[in-house]
Amino acid sequence: MSEAILERPIEPGVWSTIAEDVDCIFERDPAARTRFEVYTTYPGVHAVILYRLAHPLWGRGWRWLPRFMSYIARIWTSIDIHPGATIGRRFFIDHGAGVVIGETAEIGDDVTLYHGVTLGGTSWRKGKRHPTLGDGCVVGAGAKILGPVILGGHVKVGANSVVIGNVPEDSTVVGIPAKVVKSRKSHNLTPHGIDLDHHLIPDPVAGAISCLLERIRHLEQEIGIHGCLPGGTEQEDECGSCEAIQVCEPPDRREHLTEA
Repeated sequence: MSEAILERPIEPGVWSTIAEDVDCIFERDPAARTRFEVYTTYPGVHAVILYRLAHPLWGRGWRWLPRFMSYIARIWTSIDIHPGATIGRRFFIDHGAGVVIGETAEIGDDVTLYHGVTLGGTSWRKGKRHPTLGDGCVVGAGAKILGPVILGGHVKVGANSVVIGNVPEDSTVVGIPAKVVKSRKSHNLTPHGIDLDHHLIPDPVAGAISCLLERIRHLEQEIGIHGCLPGGTEQEDECGSCEAIQVCEPPDRREHLTEA
């Protein structure tokens, strides 16, 4: 009895992969006009091309030449991609300045990084010490993902967030350290299912502060005081010079207090 043999999918060659990297830009960057412009003026493309050429050499046991190619890319583009990192297809670094991708980082297909992103390690020991990003992840500007953490598919990381723990797929994380928050479903998906509306995310810190302010307001009503002045009992006892009025007071009272 013969057993069925499953054929493994044929991986595209280096130049085919580079062509995919360039083609995906037209889906994610409305400023892209022509392939000639992308090939000649996009630093993210230059860094990825040099990585695509250096990574196979690293896999064959070469060390100095791939690292030197990575060093040239860093000088040229301000993007530091270790040739030992594993990066999937249709990878896009938008703007790119300040992006750092460590040696043991693993990145799936259709991932987008913005400038200032760090996929860094938290240990000096050898072995897996950098993050793993699933397919379709979008990482906002300035975000740091540290350690051998795993981000599931289609995770969105808010700008300047610091991720130090695993994140389940289809989640949005923001803050320092990053927390999972709810986010409305985007209606602006790319053909590969990437959600580029990473700016449409809630602010958990502002939400917590608003909740605390509302509780303070209820407590003041319970004990019969009003406003921030000692012993105040009327609306006129509010401090009129406080610059935080836009945060502290409900919208229906801001105009009244401003005029006062």
